This record gives sequence, C-alpha cells and structure tokens, in this order.
Amino acid sequence: MTTNRADWLRLFARRLLLAAALALCALRADAAAPVVVIPLSGAIGPASADFVVRSLARAADERAQLVVLRIDTPGGLDLSMRAIIQAMLASPVPVAAFIAPSGARAASAGTYIVYASHIAAMAPGTNLGAATPIQLGMGGGERAASDASSAESRKAMQDAAAYIRGLAQLRGRNEQWAERAVREAVALSANEALAQKVIDLTATDIPDLLAKVDGRHVRTAQGERVLATRTASVVGVEPDWRSRFLATITNPSVALILMMIGMYGLFFEFANPGFVLPGVAGAICLLVGLFALQLLPISYVGLGLIVLGIGCLVAEMFLPTFGALGIGGIVAFAIGALMLIDTDVPGFGIPIGVVLALAAITALFVFAVSGVALKARRRPVVSGAEAMLGSVGVMLDDGGASGWARVHGERWRVQPTGARSLPGAGARVRIVARDGLTLTVEPLEDQRQQAA
Repeated sequence: MTTNRADWLRLFARRLLLAAALALCALRADAAAPVVVIPLSGAIGPASADFVVRSLARAADERAQLVVLRIDTPGGLDLSMRAIIQAMLASPVPVAAFIAPSGARAASAGTYIVYASHIAAMAPGTNLGAATPIQLGMGGGERAASDASSAESRKAMQDAAAYIRGLAQLRGRNEQWAERAVREAVALSANEALAQKVIDLTATDIPDLLAKVDGRHVRTAQGERVLATRTASVVGVEPDWRSRFLATITNPSVALILMMIGMYGLFFEFANPGFVLPGVAGAICLLVGLFALQLLPISYVGLGLIVLGIGCLVAEMFLPTFGALGIGGIVAFAIGALMLIDTDVPGFGIPIGVVLALAAITALFVFAVSGVALKARRRPVVSGAEAMLGSVGVMLDDGGASGWARVHGERWRVQPTGARSLPGAGARVRIVARDGLTLTVEPLEDQRQQAA
C-alpha cells in the first residue's frame, strides 16, 4: 500500500514537472514571437491595400504576436480601406494602429482603420478624424457627402456613419465622436483622442509602444492572446516589387499615360503595317493601363470622351474638315481626362498640367503621322502594274502592228495606240496602258511634235 502511494506520488510529480516545462516553453515561445511593423503612408489605394493584406497574412504565417500598422495617410479609396479592415478583423494576429511619427495624421480612411484595430495609439503631435466621404464635384471641386440634394450622397453618408459606428462598438471606442468625424468632419489631436477614448494610449515611438502594450490581453478572431512585447524582436516589412509596381501603374496619371502610349503604338502600327514593335509595345501598354484603370474608380463617361477625342483626331487626317475634327478631338480628350478619375480623394487626381501636356502631344503625334501619310500618298507608285504607266521604253524591232520593247530592263510585247504603227528599232516610246503582258505605247517624238 505504501509502495503504491509512493509510486503514485512520483508519477504525479513527474507529470507536474512536465506540465511546468511545457508551460515554460510555451511562454518562451510567445515571448520570442516577433513584432511585425507595416508602414502605411500616402494615399490608400489598391497597391497599399494589397501590400497590407499580404503583410498581415505573412505575419500570421510567421506566428508573429503583434502587428504594428504605422499610419501616416490623408485618406484613400473606400474599397481599398475596406479590404484592409476586413483583413484586420479576420487576422489571428492582433493589430496595433500607431499614428506616427510626430506630424503624421490618419485622416478620412485612416480614421476607420484606427477604429478597426485591436489597439489604437498615437504619437505626440499627430491627429486623426475628418472622415466625411468625399465625391467628385462639378469643376473638380470637393463636395461633401452631406449635400441634402443628392440621394447618393445621403446614402454614402449613412453607410459611412453606420460602418464606423459598428467598428467603434466592436472595439469599445467612442462611437459618438466617430459619427461626428463622419458627419461633421471633426478631428482630434493625440491628447484629445486619448481623453475622449478614441484611442487606447499614446507613445513616442515603436519601442515605447511595445513597452506600454506588454502584458495586455487582446481578443482576436482566434481567441484571446496575451502580449509579451517588451523584449520581443521587431521585424520591419517594406513594399516588394509587386507593391511598388502596383503603386506605380495605379497612379492615375501613369495609367492614363500608359493607355495613351498603347493607343499611339497601335495607331502607328495600323498606319504603317509591318513595323511590329510599335504594335506589340502599344498592346502591352494599353492592357497594363486598362488593368490599372479597372482598379481605380473611373468615370466611364470620361473614358468614352477620351476614346472619342482620339477617334476624332484620327479621322481628321482622312476627312477634309479643315481642323474641325482635330480641335473637337483635343477638347473631348482634355475634358475626358479631367473626368476620368471619379473621386476627389487626395493623391488620386490627374493634374491639369498632365492633361494639357498629353492633349498637346496627342495632337502633335496624330498630325505628324497624318502628314507623313499624306506625303507618302502623293509619291509616285514605284512597284506593281501601276508603276508601268508613264514609263519610257526603247523599241527592239521595226515598227508595225505589234513588236517588242525594253522597259525597265525587261522585254515586253507592245502595241500602238489607235490606228498608228509602232516606230522603228531604237525609238523611245511611252507606256500608256497595260493589258496582261501586252503594253500599249505611243512614240515620244509624236508628243514632242504635238507640243511644238
């Protein structure tokens, strides 16, 4: 009996030691898990959304314990913002939105992302807010979505307010101020945001932030987690070639230029078949430009005006309109380019200087190509059957109803015009018609006599 009890105690002690060792290993593993820092700067668009979403997935694969989303943005596109927020809400790794460094801001779309984060922090001298949705107004000016005369604007306002209220309720943040940020475009400094429970804390930099969130309990999509960030390693993530490529082509000005280069190349190839390179390069640029445009909020009316303008410029060189089609094409292209991007979000407009430069280059290109084509059209034919007409040959035999002559170094059967007879050998004749392999000729001497 005593022996059994001693064995049971030893077995219990071993199991207790094993459980303690496993718990210690798990604690060390959590403490060793890295913290991933993802920069989100500039206007939020398709490229930045793709970068953040892929970085969050990578952080989950690497079993990071925390993702710090360092934000400095004036806002961005609604679809891109929602893609980032959806990835944050579904992430098994907690996300801390940190508006930094000092002087940074999280305006418009950035405010929604801060509200969606598990932990919200700001550096001194930063601000957030002004989350009113912006649309394109007449003349390129901003028009707030609170315009009561527009049902579409009211829908956008209600949708945005409900969206940010839902995020505030999910994270337990100040939902009254969140709705004011949407409806009244109000903003807060770091200290004001902390006092009104819009954010959780303020920090001077990343190490200060990690020290302050150490030991915090955070609930994620896969349950609650305890952060051990005080001594954790920090891993910075920078945009890769894919993100940089998307950021370049989704710039509205670059997308428009790519589309124009594509149209130039195809137009040149169709006007001068056989060059190949302009056609291939034009097709590639056009497809890349259209791919970029389908990622952006474009106005199809603007795109239609651009196509119409180019069509008018091309038609100018075939129709005698004395510049009417050309001028109309330039005007249509300029208006279409200004209307192309259907938003006034900062960073997604096309500067008027770019539009004017493209309109001028397009006009010069089309008129230059049309001028070359017209010059080529006026040149005499140098090959084919038509090239024989008007050529001069030399008779090889004596005159008669038919004979032989040398034309362009070749022997041809010739016949005279009308009831005339052919001149003798060595006489020069002009070809006036061709019927198969027989040429109709007239003597040059008769023409000179008639002219005299």
